[in-house]
Amino acid sequence: MNDLTTKQCKPCEGGVAPLNAEAAAKLLQQLDEWHLQEKQITKTYSFKNYYQTMAFVNAVAWVSHREDHHPDMTVSYNRCEVTYTTHAIGGLSENDFICAAKIDKLFSI
Repeated sequence: MNDLTTKQCKPCEGGVAPLNAEAAAKLLQQLDEWHLQEKQITKTYSFKNYYQTMAFVNAVAWVSHREDHHPDMTVSYNRCEVTYTTHAIGGLSENDFICAAKIDKLFSI
């Protein structure tokens, strides 16, 4: 099995089909507690306080910038919900799973 954290996102400007349900479900098995919802994957991370939450948000921004693939995030005092989808294709791409895996790895440090 390929480790998603060792892969790099590929530019996606559209023109390719989103992953089908079977391919998305297979990649989802490589992630920890992410939820598949039609055209996106989502996970909520919990923290002890606001400072830790904001540190996580900034770290996600760094990963997103390096991969040039950006999630939607909902932030509150001690939680951050991260949602990935590839807007250019209207569904999921491998990029979404690569970034999710990298964020999980970051969170485990």
